[in-house]
Amino acid sequence: MRVHIATDHAAFDLKQYLVKELGDLGYEVIDHGASTYDAQDDYPVYIIPCAEAVVADAGSLGIVLGGSGNGEQIAANKVPGVRCALAYNPELARLGREHNNANLVALGGRMQPLDVGFEIVRTFLETPFSEDPRHVRRIAMLTQYEDDHVAPKAAQ
Repeated sequence: MRVHIATDHAAFDLKQYLVKELGDLGYEVIDHGASTYDAQDDYPVYIIPCAEAVVADAGSLGIVLGGSGNGEQIAANKVPGVRCALAYNPELARLGREHNNANLVALGGRMQPLDVGFEIVRTFLETPFSEDPRHVRRIAMLTQYEDDHVAPKAAQ
């Protein structure tokens, strides 16, 4: 499975740790940055391209990281086709996949130790969508709203 990942400075150490650990498990990790630590960088620069890559890469999942994960979740969810869940523990990661078919997970690098962050991410990646009809129906409602209200990008 391909996994797209991105962060700003606030979770740079967590991203580096996750890239290594996920690679060791056999995941193909696509790193969208930051590639170096810069205390003044801005998360949308990295998060939005990562979210766009997940939407464009069928079957892939994504991980977006920051200090709290809140801004990163918001940024990712601005991309049509993204359902990004904020998770501070494995149960939230599992529910984001099972109930919402989330295709990205957001974590706060300042919210848990590295090994717990890895446990959250691993749970997210290993949990399938439940396919429960009520969840399918709700996701379809969200997709319909997005289709009706999000203007397509102008041709470039």
